[in-house]
Amino acid sequence: MESVQWKVEGMDCNTCAININKYLKKQGAQNIKVNYATGDVLFDADPHISLDKLSSGINGLGYTVISSEKSTLAKNKTSFLSTHLQRFWFCFPFTAILMLHMIPGIHIHWLMNHWVQLALTIPVYLVGMYFFGRSAWKSLRNGMPNMNVLIALGATAAFIYSLYGSLTGQADEYMFYETAATIITIVFLGNYLEDASISSTQRELNKLAKSQKVMANMIAFDDQYQEQIFPVENTDLRVGDLILIKSGEQVPIDCKILWGDVHANEAIITGESLPIQKGKKDMLIGGSVITDGTAKAQVTAIGDNTVLSGIINLVKKAQGEKPPVQLLADKISGVFIPVVIGIAIITLIANWIILSSFTPALMRSIAVLVIACPCAMGLATPAAIAVGLGRAARNGVLFRNATSLELFKDIRKAVFDKTGTLTTGKFILSTYEVKSGDEEVFKKIVYSLEKYSNHPIAKCITEAFAKDTQTEKKREEFRWKKVEEIKGLGMKAEDNEGNLYIAGSFKTAEALTADETHNVYILKNNELIGWVDVKDEVRPEAKDVINYLHSKNIETILLSGDRYAKCKQLADQLGIDTIIAEQTPEQKLNIIEELTKQQPTAMIGDGINDAPALAKATIGISMNDASHIAVQSAQVILMNHGLKNLPLALGLGKHTYLTIKQNLFWAFSYNIIAIPVAAFGLLTPTFGALVMGLSDVVLAINSVRLFVKKVV
Repeated sequence: MESVQWKVEGMDCNTCAININKYLKKQGAQNIKVNYATGDVLFDADPHISLDKLSSGINGLGYTVISSEKSTLAKNKTSFLSTHLQRFWFCFPFTAILMLHMIPGIHIHWLMNHWVQLALTIPVYLVGMYFFGRSAWKSLRNGMPNMNVLIALGATAAFIYSLYGSLTGQADEYMFYETAATIITIVFLGNYLEDASISSTQRELNKLAKSQKVMANMIAFDDQYQEQIFPVENTDLRVGDLILIKSGEQVPIDCKILWGDVHANEAIITGESLPIQKGKKDMLIGGSVITDGTAKAQVTAIGDNTVLSGIINLVKKAQGEKPPVQLLADKISGVFIPVVIGIAIITLIANWIILSSFTPALMRSIAVLVIACPCAMGLATPAAIAVGLGRAARNGVLFRNATSLELFKDIRKAVFDKTGTLTTGKFILSTYEVKSGDEEVFKKIVYSLEKYSNHPIAKCITEAFAKDTQTEKKREEFRWKKVEEIKGLGMKAEDNEGNLYIAGSFKTAEALTADETHNVYILKNNELIGWVDVKDEVRPEAKDVINYLHSKNIETILLSGDRYAKCKQLADQLGIDTIIAEQTPEQKLNIIEELTKQQPTAMIGDGINDAPALAKATIGISMNDASHIAVQSAQVILMNHGLKNLPLALGLGKHTYLTIKQNLFWAFSYNIIAIPVAAFGLLTPTFGALVMGLSDVVLAINSVRLFVKKVV
């Protein structure tokens, strides 16, 4: 399957998003995510499906597809009357003149002429129908009516009714040209305000996106092999290119330092404002800023493969997700337009019978059409999620899907792995003992085994034993016939002579010794030949995080493959409620499965052996410097190399869900109250159009509060 990411213009309500989703599903697309608030459409398409055909099909529904490659070009070639603001300002002068005679004390005789009013209304009506009418017709033709059907019907009913009066000589009784013009003009204004409000919800994500295109100092060599430096856009760089980054400059793209020492501020990626020291062979993340020093570096990733692009794409995909709370709103949105049209027809007939007059009955039915707002139900969730995910990304928390935001509200247990999660995972060699054989051979065995593991302890030992003690040169290693990592136990290898070597936990040596106090036991042909100990530090923020969870009545559990004695020591230090030690990955998985059945459970881990448990938990939370499989298995990723932002993730999840509930309450309440009020003649169509436009703005403003709201 091919992953496709498009920008689609012209979506005005959640019904539009539902229609595009239905169309793509009919065409065989999978994993479809349509976010009408941002215009992002993401899906997986079979390579045999023509993307041009899909694009034409969406265009046929009344929307405009802009591929990521064409988006910049399209923005530079926007035509006149292509935005809601431009359309509003075009219509406003005509509508304002039409409305002058409505102001008490102002009497302009020529404005009362119905032909003058017709002439002033026609430009507004034509612009309105070019946008609302065309979109409405396409949606009806495809059997998927959208909100523009309501606007087009309301404005057209008022215009045709007035035109009938002009043509039949009954203009005094049928003159509602200003109603048609005002509906169109005010809805354009409302759509602009809605777009402006929604764009503010994308503020944090836009900040990240802007950091993707900057200038870089590229290093090249002339015919005499003299170094030359010239500026290029980072989009023109390729993997392997050399660049120069100076103090105060933004790192243009992901790269590896070849020369120099710098301090890098990675706040835009991790949320951590304290500069980090970087030296030779260290990675620099595109978008971070060099606060001190100069470095020459080699480009390691471009385009969608960079860390920043990955973050932006992850957030966009999450924004396209719909949590369970939105499902009811989507079902109602799917039938909302036909229901409102039905209510408008009933309103017309009932009022005509009751009032014995067609004119007020028609005005009430038009008011019903223009005051109904399906947008509010569709905007309730995307607006809140956009803000929640944007604030989270800006502060170093990534949500893989929007469902995780909602699930946080129910979490009652938090399960922590030990190594690399509650501890820093940055081990240093403490001591070792060789029980049999030569010391250098022992180190060679340990180095040759542990270099194949990604476990933090293994990395520490590999680094400590990397050089030969006598020669100070890089240590030679054994060439294994077979080597494998046994999850939760350690490394196992066989040499060409058939000797079997193991570097693992106490479980691998429990038949050979009763001493369980060491970290790594080294065995050769089932004989204990030595052991290695390392030291690890407790994360400085761990105690505060545990206390925060306790303040929220969340039970804390330490689940580790390490020995009970070490786990007990750490749990006592941090105040963790429950200890479950010496567990294999399979046992961890079973325990998490059982805990999740009892109560919603969050699992926080970072190692390969944590991946199954992370996937099984209600919410899996991983560090960004964790193993690749752990990151892929988690729904939430903490980008700040620590637990500091776990309370923020929990708080944002709960408050985003609360904001969604507030938005949905407003959306349903508004429509339940506004439609009957309009049907009983308590609102004019003009005022109804104004209220409809402002209803979406209320939702957007409530969502934007999440940017500054205290959530922890």
